[in-house]
Amino acid sequence: MSHHHHYHSGNIKFAFFLNLGFTIIEIVGGIFTNSMAILADALHDFGDSVSLGTAWYFDNLSHKKRDKSYTYGYKRFSLIGAIVNALILLTGSVFIISETVPRLFNPQTPDTEGMIWLAILGVIVNGLAVFRLKKGHTMNEKVVYLHLLEDVLGWIAVLIGAIIMHFYELPIIDPLLSIGISLFILFNVFKSLKSVFGILMQGVPQDTNTKEIKKYILSLEGVMEVHDLHIWSMDGDYNVLTAHVVMKGKPSMDDLSPIKKEIHNNLHKFKINHATLEFEMEDEECVLVDC
Repeated sequence: MSHHHHYHSGNIKFAFFLNLGFTIIEIVGGIFTNSMAILADALHDFGDSVSLGTAWYFDNLSHKKRDKSYTYGYKRFSLIGAIVNALILLTGSVFIISETVPRLFNPQTPDTEGMIWLAILGVIVNGLAVFRLKKGHTMNEKVVYLHLLEDVLGWIAVLIGAIIMHFYELPIIDPLLSIGISLFILFNVFKSLKSVFGILMQGVPQDTNTKEIKKYILSLEGVMEVHDLHIWSMDGDYNVLTAHVVMKGKPSMDDLSPIKKEIHNNLHKFKINHATLEFEMEDEECVLVDC
């Protein structure tokens, strides 16, 4: 979910409206067919609609350039979308599970024929959205593509369940499917929240390696030590680094220039998009308390 490059907003827009329109049909359908599995899958699709919508909105917002209030720009706003979506899915899943558990003990027979038609529609609609995004190359399109693929699999599961219930008297399949889908949603919610909080707590981004970066800077000529090294991420994609670099002797600004340039150029290989370096001389007292 944290995961935002510029993408074809056309495809995202298409998938968003397709999913949203279909979610409404599903909710009505779930109530009429008396199927909790359909409702759980409707929630799954609705969550994906919301994340498509917010990704599209916050992606546009995050292209806003930095200003006086937000000197790092607006990339981090995409995390708000992820949190809102997680809360919606969390509440929805808890509600569905609490409605479904009693049905495990006295299953009600759903309208299996209606379920089959809704599930076929679900496979087709989500299949269309997946097909539109299959060609996407950006990180975001890939993330969205995987989400929609999950939706298709969810509908295939409901379809198989509905067909079995149609031919055999096994109404318990419906609540079992519903709980399975809800647990799957919850699992994804916690995964996404974990990465969001990792970014908010300014954890070291997963795609960077502090040890390697430190080793690289120390390997440069004239560098004695590196301390106060911080790496964090704006939104899961755009990574920022600050460091103090201690130099041998008393280098002038001119001496530092090539090293500075080299570090800045090479940090891109380590997935760092923005670096701020402070140079110190070996016998200089570091201004920081905990150097």
